[in-house]
Amino acid sequence: MKKLAKVLSLVMALVLCLALFSACGAEKDGGKEKLIMGTNAAFPPYEYYDGDKIVGIDAEIAALLAEKLGMELEITDMDFNGIISAVQNGVVDIGLAGMTVTPKRLESVNFSDPYAKGIQVVIVKEGSDIKAIKDLEGKLIGVQEATTGDIYSTDEFGEGNIKRYQNGAAAISALQGDIVDAVIIDNEPAKAFVKENKGLKILEAHYADEDYAIAVAKDNTELLEKINKALDELKADGSIDKIVNKYIPS
Repeated sequence: MKKLAKVLSLVMALVLCLALFSACGAEKDGGKEKLIMGTNAAFPPYEYYDGDKIVGIDAEIAALLAEKLGMELEITDMDFNGIISAVQNGVVDIGLAGMTVTPKRLESVNFSDPYAKGIQVVIVKEGSDIKAIKDLEGKLIGVQEATTGDIYSTDEFGEGNIKRYQNGAAAISALQGDIVDAVIIDNEPAKAFVKENKGLKILEAHYADEDYAIAVAKDNTELLEKINKALDELKADGSIDKIVNKYIPS
């Protein structure tokens, strides 16, 4: 009987130690659940690296969303082409990467209400014979793989006229090297690329206008509802406009 009592005491002591260890761990993490954001950090000013930190419009909006939800934000950098599947399979909680809602993407994930406007534009070399969107017919166009620029231009100009790259910077390098005749990409990254690379310009005509939204897994409707509610509040109090204006002055 004494031996059994001793064994029970040891078991209780072990349980108590484990409970204390767990409590300490929770305190260390602030007791917050993580909100894991998947993005492609080569899309300034929406997401890009400043040193070893991912910053930008989407990163700051995600930080405010996490704060509203009482969660701790963690950002995972990945290929843009893999973000939808990462959300779908639960590798990340949200996809926040200057992403547009399309029928194809809606087959795999749900999207939040829009939080920003996007514009697709065309970058060419100065002196190019491409003066308007119609002049892209028969030209080789560089795009970032799986973006709406890729989707729209493939539909309009045909698979044989599209050359895909892992990110916008690689497409711009191809344009500078005369591998492609033009690059279709979102307006704000386009402005950054043109500023950093002499001899390039953006055509005046927009290729497409679109809305950016946040991708969420189809079975995570609770998170989607919370994000939409938080977005409504952040729009109403001017927080999102403030972030956008910080990176894209009016």
